[in-house]
Amino acid sequence: MTEGFSTWLEIDLDRIRNNVQLLLESSGTPVMAVVKADGYGHGALAVARAAMEAGATWCGLARLDEALQLRRAGINRRILVLGYTPPNRIEDAIANNVALTVYDRGVALAYAQRAGEAGQALRVHVKVDTGMGRLGMPAEEALAFLAGSQDAEALEIEGVFTHFARADEPGAGTTEQQLAVFDRFLDELESIGARPAIVHAANSSGALYFPAARFDLVRTGIAMLGIDPAPEAPLPPEFRAALSWKARLSSKKTLPPQHGISYGHAYITQTDECIGVVPVGYADGFRRVPGNYVLIEGRRVPVVGNVAMDQTMVRLDSVPQAEIGSEVVIIGRQGDQVISAQEIARQWGTISYEVVCGLADRLPRVYLNESK
Repeated sequence: MTEGFSTWLEIDLDRIRNNVQLLLESSGTPVMAVVKADGYGHGALAVARAAMEAGATWCGLARLDEALQLRRAGINRRILVLGYTPPNRIEDAIANNVALTVYDRGVALAYAQRAGEAGQALRVHVKVDTGMGRLGMPAEEALAFLAGSQDAEALEIEGVFTHFARADEPGAGTTEQQLAVFDRFLDELESIGARPAIVHAANSSGALYFPAARFDLVRTGIAMLGIDPAPEAPLPPEFRAALSWKARLSSKKTLPPQHGISYGHAYITQTDECIGVVPVGYADGFRRVPGNYVLIEGRRVPVVGNVAMDQTMVRLDSVPQAEIGSEVVIIGRQGDQVISAQEIARQWGTISYEVVCGLADRLPRVYLNESK
């Protein structure tokens, strides 16, 4: 499947199925597969299908157009758009049975007006800001909105939810504070008979580390893909990373001492050095920062010189057996060596989410263990 590629991603769908099943078993709660940002770079449609096969009953997306792509591909499970949708797209959401998030009273009223003009109800989930400081109504405003049925005349309010700012830092105490705010809010909703049928709060870290946050549904993205949410919130060992990034060595030559390598000559050879070229670069999502490594012939090989748009140089003296066409692993395992997305994130001074979400569309996705 990969013979015609110079570089590619391999995504093992069995590992995604396994991870979803582990989440279902550990949480005892229905799972929403969050496949926004093209499934965190893994491919939204393939990941959604694998997650559904494993028992996930919802898909979560950031934008309506992402949701419509799944609908056009035949995904018929329940879908929630977690971010903003312009009011002039309400008819599209209704026609495709997509639930939207309302996090502002004015936005909610605009949605209700458009839904009323269409003569159909729009399914919505109300988002409450319990401390994230991002999207969400303050608890008092959300309570007043949910209590005021006139505001929701053309809205079918099927859910209410919140989002945690620091669930991937289980010792910070912030998640417990947010949960306390959300629990008080839910108690008040219950007291006036306005609690919707579905309550959800937990992202991947919340589902794993905060059982009280599981409610009626857990939203999982990064854990489903087998990537630790954060160094402070590792996955249980049964989870497996689904994605590998591979390439083929495209050049090998020996250069003399004092020879500059790549743009700017940021690296200068000290002796006769064997320099290889890997056909990946920053246009693929491999950042132009110092200190990168790749795996060749089961060994860690340093990147030398500045990463270019399409090509990266490596020093091959420790792997003299490497030849043009040899497999290069940028993310994943080769022999007993592993370079994880988490390790790369530490090197780049970012988080693993950004590493995998930054993998370019031009990288071919090769899916292993597709369903028949």
